[in-house]
Amino acid sequence: MRRRRDLTPWILTAALLAVWIVLAQLTEAGFFAHAYYDSYTRQALAWRQGSLHLSQNIPHLELAIYEGDYYVSFPPVPSLVLLPLTFLFGAETPDNLLVKLYALGACLLMYRALRRAGYGKCSGGLIAFLFCMGSSLLPMTLDGSVWYHAQTLAFFLMVASICLLAMDRMTPCLFLYALSVGCRPFNALYAAPLFGVWFFINHRDGVPVRAMARALLPGIGLGLLVALDLGLYNFIRFGNPLEFGHNYLPEFSFQGGVQFSLDHVKDNAETFLLGLPLEKTEEGWAFRRFGYSMLIACPALTLMLAGFAVDAVKKQLRWEKVLVLACCVLHAFLLLLHRTFGGFQLGARYAVDLMPYAFFYLLLTPEKRKAGAAEILVLAAVFLMTCVGVVQVHI
Repeated sequence: MRRRRDLTPWILTAALLAVWIVLAQLTEAGFFAHAYYDSYTRQALAWRQGSLHLSQNIPHLELAIYEGDYYVSFPPVPSLVLLPLTFLFGAETPDNLLVKLYALGACLLMYRALRRAGYGKCSGGLIAFLFCMGSSLLPMTLDGSVWYHAQTLAFFLMVASICLLAMDRMTPCLFLYALSVGCRPFNALYAAPLFGVWFFINHRDGVPVRAMARALLPGIGLGLLVALDLGLYNFIRFGNPLEFGHNYLPEFSFQGGVQFSLDHVKDNAETFLLGLPLEKTEEGWAFRRFGYSMLIACPALTLMLAGFAVDAVKKQLRWEKVLVLACCVLHAFLLLLHRTFGGFQLGARYAVDLMPYAFFYLLLTPEKRKAGAAEILVLAAVFLMTCVGVVQVHI
C-alpha cells in the first residue's frame, strides 16, 4: 500500500501564515514591509560601496561612534542575508517577511526532528507550533527591526544546528552554530552541549575517540573560519576582535551607562524571573511594556525545568541533560547582566536565545514521544495571551 503523504508541514505553514496575517492587520505591521530600524540593510549597502561604516549618523538607530565614524553596533551575519537582497530591493528590503521565514523554518525543522525522535504527526506538530508561537518569539516575527532580525535568525540557526546534530551531521551543525554566534555572541555557550551531547552519545555507542576527532575536524575548521572572519571584521573596525561596537554606543561610551554588570542582575531578576505580565494602570489592567518573567513569556523553559525535576525524581538524568540545563542557566545569568535585557518589549525578548536549550532537552528525552495535555494547555494559554499582548505592546 502506498504510504500516505505527511501534510503536517503544510498545515503548520498555513497556521503560521494565518496567525501572522491576523496580527499584521491588528497591529498595522506590514507583512512584507521594510523595517524603520534597518541597520542591517544600511550596513549591507555600505559594504557594496566598499565601506565598513555608514556615511552619516541616523539618529533613531543604535550606531556606535568610533574615531568620528558611525558603525552598526550589532554582529554582522544578518547583513550577509540582506546583502544579495539589496540587489533586488535596494534599500527597501522585506525585513518583516524575513523574520517570519526564519521562524517558519525553525518550526518545520523542529517538527521534522520530533518526528525522527518518534513523535506522532499531531503531537509533533502541536509542539513545534506552540513552542515557537507560544513565546516571546511571536512578537519578533511581526517586525524585522534590527534587534528582532538578529534574534530570529540566531534562533533559526541554533534550531537547525541542533537538528543536524540529531542527524549526526556535525560539519553543517557546527557551521550553522558559528553563524548563530555572529548574530548573538552569547550563543557561543551552545558549543558545550553540542560537543558534549555528541561525545556522550558516540562514547556510549563505542566509537573510538580518534574516529570522533576525525569526524569533528571539518566542522571545527568551518566554525573557526567563521570565528576568524568575525574577529577580523571587529579588529578592522574597532581594533579588538571581540568588539562588535556596543561599547561605543553613546549610552555606554560617554553617557555613563554600564552595559554588563552584576548591579543589573537584581532588577532584571525581579522583572524577568518574578515579574507578572499585567499591571494596573489608570486605564485599567495592561500588559507590562518593559517585560515580565521569562518563565511565563517563554514557557518552554519552564517545561524544561519541570522535565528536569521529573527526570531527577525518576532517576532518568544523564550527563547530557545536566549539561544542557547547566549551560542554559549560565546563559540566562549572563543575559541578566545586561542593563536592559532587551528594553521595550512584550515578554522576555532575550529569553528567546535560551529556547533552543529547551528544544535540545526535549530531543534528549526519546522515551517521551508525545505531548502531555498539561504541556499543550500551558503552551496554548501563553500563545493566546501573547496574541492579545502584541496588539497592545509593539514598537
